[in-house]
Amino acid sequence: MKILVTGSKGQLGSKIKDLSVDFQSFSFSFTDLDELDITNFNSVLDFFKFEKPDIVINCAAYTAVDKAEDDYENAFKINALGPENLAKACNVHNSKFIHISTDYVFDGKEREKPYLESDFTSPQSVYGSTKLEGENLVLKNLQDAIIVRTAWLYSEYGHNFVKTMLNLAQSRTELSVVNDQVGSPTYAGDLAQAILQISMQYFEENYWKSGVYHFSNLGKCTWFEFAKEIFKIKNINIKVNPVTSEEFPSKVKRPKYSVLDKEKIITTYKIDVPDWRDSLKIVLEKL
Repeated sequence: MKILVTGSKGQLGSKIKDLSVDFQSFSFSFTDLDELDITNFNSVLDFFKFEKPDIVINCAAYTAVDKAEDDYENAFKINALGPENLAKACNVHNSKFIHISTDYVFDGKEREKPYLESDFTSPQSVYGSTKLEGENLVLKNLQDAIIVRTAWLYSEYGHNFVKTMLNLAQSRTELSVVNDQVGSPTYAGDLAQAILQISMQYFEENYWKSGVYHFSNLGKCTWFEFAKEIFKIKNINIKVNPVTSEEFPSKVKRPKYSVLDKEKIITTYKIDVPDWRDSLKIVLEKL
């Protein structure tokens, strides 16, 4: 069985690549913009004709949240048009499709209860709105697609909060970190494992339950608490000050609450979801 992974140089794509050696039943094709421009439908169709993928995992995304506010055209192309093209090609070639989305489809306002997949969406940014448009276009063109929303992603690869904190700690003795946004840090390796487990169940048992799912690590924290845990595990002596979002002016309103309810993916696919602190320890050992 052949799996096509788009956006393979990002955090999630890189972790799927790492884990692919454990899934010998699959033949993987890892692509990024250099190999496949998902915003070009004819290119996508030509690629599918040649590769004939059984499952497509779309990790490609425009994730520069602040930059997207002034770059709607490119954000829309990558986050909405690209997934639509992949969904159409999957329809033509009878391929299964797993598309990655985000907690930014919610507004995160006045909330204390984890978001269900069925909860009302109300994105507050170009990034969030283009990702939601991507979800809608995928499901419009491919009813049996799987969409997995995630949040607060980090790993050994790319740019992320964990690596930023470690880098800043090398040159500072004091940091200020936002303490009024609540979410669940998600290790890209855990999400990659879940996606490959879903793919394996389709391969071994022809088991495929389409729809929208949420995946992040168990537990919740603020960015301030996340930073404190990073420095605690690494035994780094640095003063961390809790501050409000207003003290960090930004073009984008980040969701104040973006904890996702994981029960659907856990029960449907028997996914084992680790606590965020346990996964953070694993990553920090590698870093």
